[in-house]
Amino acid sequence: MPTPALIFAIGNESRGDDALAPLLLRDLEESADAAGRVELIEDYQLQVENVTDLIGRSAVLFVDADMSCAEPFHFSEIAAEKDSSYTSHAMTPFALLHTYRQVYGTDAPPAFLLRIRGYDFELGKPLSDKAAANLEAATERMRELCADGDLQRWRQRLVNA
Repeated sequence: MPTPALIFAIGNESRGDDALAPLLLRDLEESADAAGRVELIEDYQLQVENVTDLIGRSAVLFVDADMSCAEPFHFSEIAAEKDSSYTSHAMTPFALLHTYRQVYGTDAPPAFLLRIRGYDFELGKPLSDKAAANLEAATERMRELCADGDLQRWRQRLVNA
């Protein structure tokens, strides 16, 4: 039996709008919608060791702030892709999925990426007002998904997003 879906928040609360994913995760931790349906993990960045967090999952959702996506957020299904980040100190979700395939000889669980639009990532800055509004919209969507917990419905919601 698969372990619960995993939501992996990537970000640094000391860097302005880079706090979006950790703040979303905190909201989900306090929400009954996520209880028992998803596991929540937060870190500053993905590392090669995170491949073990993906084992046996029904689905994985990576959440990150992004200054290039549309407002308020962009939600998509993603796949393994080799990129140069696998040799650095931090990895992209795509590279982590690729590494999973290399390590375990099979595809990782279905994976999704929620990019929340951010604007200011300067060290020591607070969350911007525009990013806070985007966070509110993304949090509402995530509460719906966590309350549901069904992978097929996640895919359907991507089409309707």
